[in-house]
Amino acid sequence: MNNRIWNHPVLDFERGEKKEFYYNGQKLTGYENETIAAALFASGVKVFRKGPRLGLPRGWFCGIGKCSSCLMKVNDTPNVRTCTTMVEEGMRVEAQEGKGKPPHHIEEKTRSEFEELNTQLLIIGAGPAGLEAGITAEKLGMNTLIIDENPKTGGQLVKQTHKFFGENSREAGTRGTTIAQDLQKKYNGTVLPNMTVIGYEKNQKHTTYAQQKTKNGEKLLRIQADQIIVTTGARENYLSFQNNYLPGVYAAGGVQTLMNTYGIKPGNKALIVGSGNVGLILAYQLLQAGVKVKAVAEALPEIGGYLVHSAKIGRQGVPILTNHTIKKAKGENHVTGAVITELNEDFESIPGSEKELDVDLICIAVGLTPSAELLFQAGCEKTYQKSLGGWIPIHNKNMETTLNGVYLAGDVSGIEEATAAISEGRIAAASIGEKCDQKSKKARKIKRKEFKHLEKLRDSSFLKPVKKAKKEVWKEWENKN
Repeated sequence: MNNRIWNHPVLDFERGEKKEFYYNGQKLTGYENETIAAALFASGVKVFRKGPRLGLPRGWFCGIGKCSSCLMKVNDTPNVRTCTTMVEEGMRVEAQEGKGKPPHHIEEKTRSEFEELNTQLLIIGAGPAGLEAGITAEKLGMNTLIIDENPKTGGQLVKQTHKFFGENSREAGTRGTTIAQDLQKKYNGTVLPNMTVIGYEKNQKHTTYAQQKTKNGEKLLRIQADQIIVTTGARENYLSFQNNYLPGVYAAGGVQTLMNTYGIKPGNKALIVGSGNVGLILAYQLLQAGVKVKAVAEALPEIGGYLVHSAKIGRQGVPILTNHTIKKAKGENHVTGAVITELNEDFESIPGSEKELDVDLICIAVGLTPSAELLFQAGCEKTYQKSLGGWIPIHNKNMETTLNGVYLAGDVSGIEEATAAISEGRIAAASIGEKCDQKSKKARKIKRKEFKHLEKLRDSSFLKPVKKAKKEVWKEWENKN
């Protein structure tokens, strides 16, 4: 079986050279620009592991290293995140049972030493906010370093095939994939991929500890920085329903990663749960990839996303069922169907309203939560803002947290759109430039321009709750300083 997409109406996939590898002793073919999990999925492998408690099957889910569904045994090493580990020639991959066991014979190794790095500005996260922060910092004459846990930069933009709205000067009419490519070209500093931050402490400088995956294993790094901007984005929310663990139940972003980053068809017939912009855009992207979308289920009485997106899939004959949600996924080792149900005004299932859908793919698009754990571990104070996605670090208008010299930008500061993330990245870098007297006049000009843009963006009826919540967060920062 080969689930790769060879003809796409918008995207061309640079797969690279073929790589022969082994899965449970069987020879399979992947490509150098694919992760292990992507190459397995393309070959028809849906079950990657069995859970440690109940032994239930697990497979692809988020696709960006935020969960543990794809943990497998690779070259005798258990618990490898196969969705962020690139496939290599001759690699031995095995389905993992439970927690995984280390190899019988482990070579004794000497204590690993940290590789020391120094930079004026460290940016953690290479999505739109992080890349734009780096570009802006370079314009202000700062020395920068960007690190990211994924093998590719660009964050969520690399899988967005739709054209963005807004001002012509703000990438309006440009596809997200193109915006990502432009940002990658404009940033001239150093980017270190496959980097997982494992610790932080404040000494004379901000000290960040990280682990980087390499072809020869892993290495440890200690990075000393004068200032830090954290742009770690967000993770997808989950949903409770019967058999939600089955392979075939995937996060919306994970499905986009398969289709639009690696060019792999995620299924043949899909149900999407959630009608926000992510769910609606995903529906159209699935159609582009040749997947039939049977329905979009929305628990609320109204569609959550923009009319332009809902109208687009409506013209393709995709029904959007408001006051509906998923009740059950069907199947034993993977999804073979879904049961949806109608909800009353108290969000309770209406008896007798159940409908069975013939699908092999269930996409969960029920919102995002800021990935702010690193900032909380570092000691940043936090606040809960429902309109911004939950718990976020308290920060001011300049994007500085309650820790001096630690800034943030993008979805980690509250869930918004990519254009807002780009503006916040500029503001964070310009605020540091102004504070450190790095072309401070130019930095202030950048800030004024981006403040004005965000004010206009958040004045839309769709984003007014975000605007209100942001001002509350800024007020909290002032009260603590």
